[in-house]
Amino acid sequence: MHKKANISVVIPCYNEEAGIGRVLEKIPDFIQEIIVVDNNSTDRTAEIARTKGATVVHESRQGYGYAYKAGLAAAKGDIIVTMDGDGTYPTIAIAYLVDILLEDELDFVSARRMPIDATRSWNNVQRYFGNLVLTAVSAGLFGFVIRDSQSGMWVFRKTVLDKITMTSNSMAFSEELKIEAFRNRNLKCREVAIQFKYVHRLGQSKLHLWRDGFKNLLFLFKKRYTYRTQKS
Repeated sequence: MHKKANISVVIPCYNEEAGIGRVLEKIPDFIQEIIVVDNNSTDRTAEIARTKGATVVHESRQGYGYAYKAGLAAAKGDIIVTMDGDGTYPTIAIAYLVDILLEDELDFVSARRMPIDATRSWNNVQRYFGNLVLTAVSAGLFGFVIRDSQSGMWVFRKTVLDKITMTSNSMAFSEELKIEAFRNRNLKCREVAIQFKYVHRLGQSKLHLWRDGFKNLLFLFKKRYTYRTQKS
């Protein structure tokens, strides 16, 4: 327990045996519950997660959004923290982000990634440019400004889930969650900077930059169109 708050950490995983053990070892002791969602892994991800004390939830429907929906539904904490199983997001930031949420009486905090090991590789240039484009389009279409629409580390009160509508079952789940939270006038949201490791991830990246990027972009326009038709 941290400041009288029950906290669950939810980590979606697909073949993350190289990193999940080290990530779980660094989770702060005040976390009551750790949920690892095994999204059809073919390696030892689930086995390693169990040995490290995590509760493993299996989700057979392949997709980032499907995995998160399963993990969030299973979480029992009043506050939910999310992160990846590849070691890119710093577990040391959990206490800091939770403190901000509680002390400033916020409902939702999205971590803004500040790379500490960035290189000028073509892969990282594409990642940076893609995030920039998607973030700008999100701001233009939905009228709110954040700096990192694709971040996968969030801290929020579980009651937020009752106040938003999530439709994406894929990588677009991340951007949709922020759209739903930041556009909701009944929710107090903030973006907070954290350190992030682009280069030294553990294991192989599952992100297909161009394919997933275009799908996320298409989803933004589709969601905006849906908003307009609902209001007309």
